Amino acid sequence: MRFTVAGWLLLAFCGLTGRRVAVNRRQFAQLAFLGFILLGVSNAMLAWSELYVPTGLAALVVAVVPIWFLLVERFILPTGDRVTAWGIGGVALGALGVAVLLWPKVSAGETLGWMQLVACACLLASSFCWAFGSVLSRRWKVRVDPLVASGWQMACAGGVDLIAGLVLGDQHRATWDATSLAAVLYLVVFGSWVGYSAYIWLLRHVPTAKVATYAYVNPVVAVFLGWLFLGESIDRYILAGAAIIVPAVALVTRSEDPGDDAAPVTEAG
Repeated sequence: MRFTVAGWLLLAFCGLTGRRVAVNRRQFAQLAFLGFILLGVSNAMLAWSELYVPTGLAALVVAVVPIWFLLVERFILPTGDRVTAWGIGGVALGALGVAVLLWPKVSAGETLGWMQLVACACLLASSFCWAFGSVLSRRWKVRVDPLVASGWQMACAGGVDLIAGLVLGDQHRATWDATSLAAVLYLVVFGSWVGYSAYIWLLRHVPTAKVATYAYVNPVVAVFLGWLFLGESIDRYILAGAAIIVPAVALVTRSEDPGDDAAPVTEAG
């Protein structure tokens, strides 16, 4: 419902401000597919996974997004760039960090622990879908206004998710109180209109490695807010996993920096 509301209202805003909202069939198909991958699949798996894992742990697992970026750009949608030693080291270190995070769930072997393990696997799949959709978005370069692109992606993904939710009977489990409606409104404004639209704009104007640096901040913020508002514990595995994953992300991002192997230039150059 959040993406449906946000998407159609954003398209209405674009139309009222003089932007061209209409798209051809090819553009619509591309935007619908990107919205489905980024929001209909990736975001939905993230939301489901957080039913079973703490927000801090979820954010740390999703922090491997830059590693997925590297693998997608090098092997699935190759750009011809070589894989550097920094990149390989970052991928290996990131895998170790995820293993540290998941070790308590694997070693416990209990029913709830296994559900959390499945949820963590879905988080990894979610982050892969996000990276794949992001790289594909840069590759396709759909020639429409970024706000219009965001609106169509959110509207299409929201429609798919809304239908799936109705089929699964989620409307019967929803609680429509002031807190719930305020949360949806917050996500519409800040998560969708501001955050997602800014992300789509950045994908068009900034190198992928730079866009992926948001992964530095999310885990720290999520762990802190989970501890502050939800009383979630911060154990030694989360701290150790964070200490491994964040440097791994830094290594991968450094490997994608085009200035890495180039001669240094002056500020004027």
